[in-house]
Amino acid sequence: MTWDNLKSQISIPRMATIGFKEWQVVCEALANGRQSIILRKGGIHEGRQGFSFAHESFFLFPTRFHAQADQVREGQVKVMPEWQPGELIQITHYAKALWAITVTEWEKVEALAPYHIYSEQTVRDRFDWEGKGIASSSIHVALVQVKELAEPWEFPYQKSYGGCRSWVDLPESPLDFAEFAKPVLPAHTLATISKKLKS
Repeated sequence: MTWDNLKSQISIPRMATIGFKEWQVVCEALANGRQSIILRKGGIHEGRQGFSFAHESFFLFPTRFHAQADQVREGQVKVMPEWQPGELIQITHYAKALWAITVTEWEKVEALAPYHIYSEQTVRDRFDWEGKGIASSSIHVALVQVKELAEPWEFPYQKSYGGCRSWVDLPESPLDFAEFAKPVLPAHTLATISKKLKS
């Protein structure tokens, strides 16, 4: 299913309130252009339907829970406890899903390796995982355009941001953040990546 088909079935909420939780090391890879796709299966709190790219645009919300060095092929994994209520969260990037699909063939998933930093075993575990109505041998993939905010956006961590979920509602963002944000990768580079992924 393409993103165009998917978004016709959902109501897109105001982008500025949505955060996408991802390991801090992966957020850094997305921020420096080393990673250009997001791979997801589902979390404990995603429900019986599992994960879906229910939001076209979102802020990258860095998490420290589960971020272990053997789960990524590169990047500096900082061993730190998960955020605690009151700690200051710093958001530096937001992303837009250019398209999203579900991949059900492992060979095609393997071919995505140049575009992410996860270890092969991490991706394989996600691909094979099943439970709560979610089928094995599948994984969700989205090509994302990432932009850096002109200034970091900071706000206190709340308990509601915790748990094994992908999407979180955030406070109202700065009104002009999109106007001054700069793309991490140029449009022609993303177009080339998109063409390769769809071939």
